[in-house]
Amino acid sequence: MEERVLRVYIGRAVSYALLLLVALLFVIPVFWMLSGSLKTLGEIYTFPPQWIPLHPKFSNYVEAWQAAPFGRYYLNTVIVAFFGTAIEIVDAVLVAYALVFLRFPGKNLFFLALVAALMVPIHATMIANYATVSSLGWVNTYQGIIVPGAATVVAAFLLRQHFTTIPRELVEAARLDGAGHLRTLWSVLLPVSRPVLVTGALITLVGKWNDFLWPLVVTNTSNMRVLSVGLAQLYNQEGQNQWGVIMAATIFVIVPVILVFLRWQKHIVSGLTAGTTKY
Repeated sequence: MEERVLRVYIGRAVSYALLLLVALLFVIPVFWMLSGSLKTLGEIYTFPPQWIPLHPKFSNYVEAWQAAPFGRYYLNTVIVAFFGTAIEIVDAVLVAYALVFLRFPGKNLFFLALVAALMVPIHATMIANYATVSSLGWVNTYQGIIVPGAATVVAAFLLRQHFTTIPRELVEAARLDGAGHLRTLWSVLLPVSRPVLVTGALITLVGKWNDFLWPLVVTNTSNMRVLSVGLAQLYNQEGQNQWGVIMAATIFVIVPVILVFLRWQKHIVSGLTAGTTKY
């Protein structure tokens, strides 16, 4: 009995040690970036590393903000992330509802095509998207950045999997009460799908916020750049002599996403696991 209890304790200790190791792999780079944003260049290159700056240099944040039009970058990124996420989630909800609750020929084939689309890298469609956007005169416009990414399938897949777990009786009861498709979707399905909606929205929002390649390709003026592109421009401008300023600018970029994640993180696990056991 004592040997069995000992094995349980050892197993837990090993599990916690592995979890701590994985957590450190993610936390240490972020902490080093935060620490570096408050150091001089000499302190950053000091060996052994100085993890906590003795004299925090907060002026790095002022220099970073003044080195590039971050106010404009923030505005562009917020517009692109908000409207891009909203359009994509609405599209995903309607697609998932149709795949689960509507009857039409080739529904399963359409779903398989949707899953297959998950495997296609965005780079494979970039030339075709740019040709289309350019022919429409949408280069250097918000719609040029947002519309080509408005129909990605991750959120649609998550919602479709979740909708299959909702009891049919719930939907049939709503229809007996006279609810149409939109009323059933809005009043019955969406209220019980909040964790999946939040998870899909967060995944989409983070993708839009961090997107670098497409905004770089489809814009060529500074007033239409987003934060990720502006950060790369700042690096090219400051080079390797202003790491403190560059790390301060990086903090500008990641803080909003971290705050959003902390606000809604309790929904993520339940949202990601919803519907994973049912095809």
